[in-house]
Amino acid sequence: MDGLLRSLKARIVGSAAGSRQARGAAAEDLAAEYLAAQGARLLARNVRCRGGEVDLIVEHQRCIVFVEVRLRSSRSHGGAAESITRHKQNRVILAARHWLAGPGRGCAARPCRFDAVLLDSLQAEAIEWLQGAFDAE
Repeated sequence: MDGLLRSLKARIVGSAAGSRQARGAAAEDLAAEYLAAQGARLLARNVRCRGGEVDLIVEHQRCIVFVEVRLRSSRSHGGAAESITRHKQNRVILAARHWLAGPGRGCAARPCRFDAVLLDSLQAEAIEWLQGAFDAE
């Protein structure tokens, strides 16, 4: 994982002085690597539809997991978990339904859940994985 961190840091520094998009992509890369180390298998990334988006879709212990990755380097507006508002949850749920009806239709009958991977910095030690962070109800 150390090589991944060096690669991520180099990419961030080299891309528009660490733009928000570059930091977000680096956080998603770090989250994907972390989840893989925990036994999850990546199925899709950055799934978008009109009005929705989900960062990562993984299979973990026979469950399809829709993952929201949140990076917050400052707690001045709340931590990473607080930034996943009901509106954001609805966007993830919409994209999950879109994926299950299309490319992921073979997984539609499987159990699903919504997780969050929270980072306060781009450090592997800063990762918090909240399984079942929110529901589709």
